[in-house]
Amino acid sequence: MQYNFIEFFKNIDLYALIDFVVLFAVLAIVICFFVYKRNIKVLILLLLGCALDILINILAELIGHSALEIARYITHFIVLFDIVAACVVYQNDLKNIFQKVSTSRNIELHNSNDELRASTLEILTACQDMAKQDVGAIIIIDSSGDIHENILDTGTRLDAVLSAPLLESIFNTKAPLHDGAVIVRGNRIIAAGCFLTLTQRNVNKEMGTRHRAAIGVTEETDVLSIVVSEETGIISVVKHGEIKRYMTMDKLNDEIEMAYGISPNVTPIIAREHKKKHKNRRFQ
Repeated sequence: MQYNFIEFFKNIDLYALIDFVVLFAVLAIVICFFVYKRNIKVLILLLLGCALDILINILAELIGHSALEIARYITHFIVLFDIVAACVVYQNDLKNIFQKVSTSRNIELHNSNDELRASTLEILTACQDMAKQDVGAIIIIDSSGDIHENILDTGTRLDAVLSAPLLESIFNTKAPLHDGAVIVRGNRIIAAGCFLTLTQRNVNKEMGTRHRAAIGVTEETDVLSIVVSEETGIISVVKHGEIKRYMTMDKLNDEIEMAYGISPNVTPIIAREHKKKHKNRRFQ
C-alpha cells in the first residue's frame, strides 16, 4: 500500500516545487518577523504547533485513513488558534505593514548638509538646556518618513522651522503639548504632542513612559528617538529598539548626524556660528 505523502515525494513536479518555494518563503517571512520582534519563544510555539499537526497527519496516513481523526482535528484547531492569536497580539504591527504597502511614502527632504548640521545644533542646545533643568522630552528624528499619519494625527501639526527655543517651549511643563513626542523631519518640526505605542519588552525600572515610547516607536520604524529624563536629566537615544543612555553632547551630535545622513566633509563654519549664537543667547 502506497501512502499519500510517499506518492507526493515520488512524483514531485513543477507544481510541487512551487508549493515548496511558497511554503519556505512564508516560513522565512514569519521567522524574520519574530526574530525582528525578539519573540523567539512565540515563534517556537508556532513552529511546534505546525510540526505537531504535520506529524499527526503523517501518522494517520501510516496507520490508516480513519485513524487519529480526533487528534487531527485538535491539532488543526491548535494551529488555527495560534494564527488568530498572533494576529490579535501583533495587530498594530500588521496594521503598520499594510499601511506601508498601501501608502505612498515619497517623502523627500530637500535640506543641505549645512541646514541639517544647523538643525543638529538646535537639537543639541535644546537637549542640553532641558537636561540641566530636568525637563522631560522625547524627540523623534524621522528622516525617511517612516512615521505614519495616524501617529501624527494624535498630536498637533506644526510644520515649523526647527529651533532650540521652540523645542524648549513645547516641552515646558506648563505647555499643553509637553507630554507627547515631537516629530522632526529635516529642519522642520512636523508635529508635537504625538502619542506613541509603548514597547512590550521588559525595561529598566528607572526608565519611565517616555523611554518605553521611544523604544516602541523604533521597534516599528527606522527613526532615532532622543529622550531627556525628567527625573534625572539623563539624555538617551534609541535606534532599532536598542537604547544608549548617558549621552554626552559629542556622542549625541554623532547620533543625530548619522540619523540625518550628514556628509562628514561638511565645513564646520556654520557649526561655529551657531555655537557662538547660542552662547551669546545664554548670557543675554
